[in-house]
Amino acid sequence: MRPISARARVSVLIPLYFTLLLWAVELLEWAVQGRWEQYGIMPREVRGLIGVLLAPFLHDNFSHLISNSIPLVLLGAALIYFYGDLAYRVVLITWVIDGLGVWLMGRPSYHIGASGLVYGMTSFVFFSGLLRKNRSLLSLSLAVVFVYGGLVWGMLPYLTHLSWEGHLMGFLCGIVLAVLFRNMGPGDDPLPQWMHDEDDWPQMPEPSSSQTDVSDQTKPG
Repeated sequence: MRPISARARVSVLIPLYFTLLLWAVELLEWAVQGRWEQYGIMPREVRGLIGVLLAPFLHDNFSHLISNSIPLVLLGAALIYFYGDLAYRVVLITWVIDGLGVWLMGRPSYHIGASGLVYGMTSFVFFSGLLRKNRSLLSLSLAVVFVYGGLVWGMLPYLTHLSWEGHLMGFLCGIVLAVLFRNMGPGDDPLPQWMHDEDDWPQMPEPSSSQTDVSDQTKPG
């Protein structure tokens, strides 16, 4: 069996550890029978700013957490594997901008959960793949649409039981970052490498002198 590369191992373990941390927080909240949504984002109130940092760690219930866990691991692994160090910058910026956007424009209610990160990573991976001439990333974009295309409904205002503002802010942030970082990360590979270098192109053989002589002799006089 072929060993798993260090790159692939790190790509999976980091988002997995982060997701396990979210589960630890939710289990602790359940164990002490607490309600910690007051540490989420409360728009336009100073005390609600703490939620910009803490909201992704808090979830309404286990069902809410489960819905975020799988995409966090899968999208996080894809980001780190294909984008390397740029992935961490994307997640951090999305975390902060999404939280501040909700604080500025959200409804006066506590907003919690890591859904904003999920939407940000989804849109970044999709639009980054479209903007780059990279077949692997384009394939990844199509896979994201196939698996997570239904997330678009979570950005509609009629879903008042969800923080659609957080979803929308995260999604828009992912688009902006895909444009800003379009020249960073994986390179382009629209064609096989040998087609980029003219010296490596297959050359047609030059006609030999004997072939030319035979051709001349067969011309009508």
